[in-house]
Amino acid sequence: MKSMEEMMKAAQQAAETIQQQMNEAQAKLDTIEVEGVSGGGLVKIRASAKGRILGVSIDDSLIVPEDKGMLEDLVAAAFNDARGKADQAANAEMQKVQSGMGLPPGFNFPGLG
Repeated sequence: MKSMEEMMKAAQQAAETIQQQMNEAQAKLDTIEVEGVSGGGLVKIRASAKGRILGVSIDDSLIVPEDKGMLEDLVAAAFNDARGKADQAANAEMQKVQSGMGLPPGFNFPGLG
């Protein structure tokens, strides 16, 4: 049987490996792109799976001062669509990492949220 010191060292190494893998997964999320759309594609927002906004595209037909409120609603809807897709992409990526570590689906590490 291993000594307590050996078991503690092994546990520390395992924790460091898991932390490194989680950090790598978080970094990868910022490279995965999703696109939220609204208004039948008239407004598009590109975002990373971490939720960072990469770009906004608004069809010229929507740029009418009298329709400013509608345009603002469409931008908000496209953002929410992108955010939902980013969350789905992030969850899928984290599930891959967790299954690779042999952890149960949905397992959350304290502080990694």
